[in-house]
Amino acid sequence: MNPMLDRLRRGRVLIGMVHLGALPGTPRAEFHPETIAEHAAREALLLADAGFDAVLIENMHDRPYLRRRVGPEVIAAFARAAFEVRQAIALPIGVQVLAGDNHAALAIAHAAGACFIRAEGFAYASVADEGLLARADAGPLLRFRRAIGATEVAIFADVRKKHAAHAITQDLDLAEEARGHLFCGADGLVVTGPATAVPAACGDIRRVAEAAGDAPVLVGSGVTPDSFRRVVPPACGAIVGSALKVDGGWMNAMDPARVRAFVTARDRT
Repeated sequence: MNPMLDRLRRGRVLIGMVHLGALPGTPRAEFHPETIAEHAAREALLLADAGFDAVLIENMHDRPYLRRRVGPEVIAAFARAAFEVRQAIALPIGVQVLAGDNHAALAIAHAAGACFIRAEGFAYASVADEGLLARADAGPLLRFRRAIGATEVAIFADVRKKHAAHAITQDLDLAEEARGHLFCGADGLVVTGPATAVPAACGDIRRVAEAAGDAPVLVGSGVTPDSFRRVVPPACGAIVGSALKVDGGWMNAMDPARVRAFVTARDRT
């Protein structure tokens, strides 16, 4: 049994984001991969010690992002960081490689001992700040997962990618898109607001959860300690990032007091 899927069955799951420092070759890169990995492990340990249920690692500082494919220098440094996090904590670990490089995320997760990935552009097309995401990733990605022997790694797919326009699929309602992602093989779904730190509409969370049936649903943006009780349930849990940081800014360092506040909110839900 995948440990993330098993934990989600009990509900009220709290997943903390670890935003890696800008990786080699990206516009803001300044640190050696060893330094980036050590910092990631310290943040993951902070989350684990506070009582979080899982950690999701992401290359948030690599902006502006490449569409679908990152370079080997990014994958190598990311894998090193993911392995260091795996060594530091015993929690389930996930991987997301921006923007939408789900193949790289799956390979990193498989190599580093992570048990899930977060995938953008898994089904349907959209237009993001990286450009047109014209080809859904589900078919190639699931075949790649089988080919590398990574079928134990779960895929949590964003129903509608943040920072993107969805006019191409405007004749599909959100519930239909959610069912389409599951039909294409997603193990779970993520529902978000339109941008980082913007809350998902409660109605959207409810519609996706109803459409998902027994499949787990995560809220992927804008959750705060005050809103946790309102959004979880109907979802199984939440992915939190910006609200863990000093002053709520995703670029800032983690604030231990904010981290603890989320655990308190979960325990009271």
